[in-house]
Amino acid sequence: MQNLTLWRTLLGVDKTVVEAVDLDMETGILVASVRPTASMRNRCGSCRKRCPRYDAGEGRRRWRSLDAGSVQVQLEAAAPRVRCGVHGVTVAAVPWARHQSGHTLFFDDQVAWLATQTSKTALTVLMRIAWRTVGAIITRVWADTEKQFDQFADLTRIGIDEISYKRGHKYLTCVVDHDSGRLIWAAPGQDKATLATFFDALGPERSAMITHVSADGAAWIATVVKERAPNAVRCADPFHVVKWATEALDEVRRAAWNDARKAARHNEAGRGRGRPPTGAPARPDSARAMGIKNCRYALWKNPENLTEKQQAKLACIVQTDPRLARAYYLKEGLRVIFKLPLDEATEALDKWVSWARRCRIPSFVKLQRSIVKHRTAILASIEHGLSNGRVESMNTKIRLMTRIAFGFKAPDALIALAMLSLGGHKPVLPGRD
Repeated sequence: MQNLTLWRTLLGVDKTVVEAVDLDMETGILVASVRPTASMRNRCGSCRKRCPRYDAGEGRRRWRSLDAGSVQVQLEAAAPRVRCGVHGVTVAAVPWARHQSGHTLFFDDQVAWLATQTSKTALTVLMRIAWRTVGAIITRVWADTEKQFDQFADLTRIGIDEISYKRGHKYLTCVVDHDSGRLIWAAPGQDKATLATFFDALGPERSAMITHVSADGAAWIATVVKERAPNAVRCADPFHVVKWATEALDEVRRAAWNDARKAARHNEAGRGRGRPPTGAPARPDSARAMGIKNCRYALWKNPENLTEKQQAKLACIVQTDPRLARAYYLKEGLRVIFKLPLDEATEALDKWVSWARRCRIPSFVKLQRSIVKHRTAILASIEHGLSNGRVESMNTKIRLMTRIAFGFKAPDALIALAMLSLGGHKPVLPGRD
């Protein structure tokens, strides 16, 4: 095997002629002088079509390649410009790198693989690049990967949700395929216009093929789905529905705790330090306040998961605060509905709405109006057994990526990393299938 052929194999370049390999003694960088083969010369960097040469450009330039052991390797070649009928005057394409990239294909692919597998610190130290450079690389790699696969193929059941980033001040809208479990689309924003861009990319024919859409009760999601996917059945996420009840219960709990403290402060005389003397008068308001104190998790948790101490706390609340106990039973009643068959759940939901309407607890009276508004979507969720569990799991993984990376400067890099990691087409290491 000739030396230059061996070097072409080691550098991982194709359709490339290796002219020479030299070691720069001052910088310690191994520089390989290369040029495209005749079939790859004078092609547009964007569309790869053969075009007439325009000029020599800015002379020779270099591309960072994978290290050879501990030695940094760079490819050096001329960078002429061509005149494309579509893209105008642009730098000619090279077979070893993507257009407008300062790194080789192998280098980009290895960085993309590491970004999906390891931490920011390990990646930047190993590859000797800045984290911002990693964001640019994974964005380029995903742009190429996206062109090779149809992300929307066989799409019928989807889940839609938003996730916060930038310390909760920015949002991404994410769409997940329920059948494959893949993240199929994400974009910055949390409004109708953002979600409409997903259906624009999907197209009217494929939008009409969507049969089920799971989401929370956000009006902006429901409005767009109704307009753009007319054949889809919208399913309300059971977790979010029960969360509404839990929030209503927590509002009652806070009010009960504040009322009990105020009653104890105004109705009972102050008491000094130490144990109360024998024969001291009873302090019912203080006892009620102590019974309500620290009862949040006893009220939030499912009955089968309560500890003995929490069970005792709940029993104390039932005896001392009927209003708070009634709010707890309303929350539990709504949660149990999602475990029933459709026929029983329909009847139980109507009875629950009637109960909540007459309960004289403002937060639950308000909640029942929301339940009536989303009744069809709630029953559809029970009928089809569809929830936003997959989407919430996807959101948790994206949050973990953000934590490992210590944040992202721009949403494009976060979206690219999420799609590479969770979109079903993970990058592979160079030279491995």
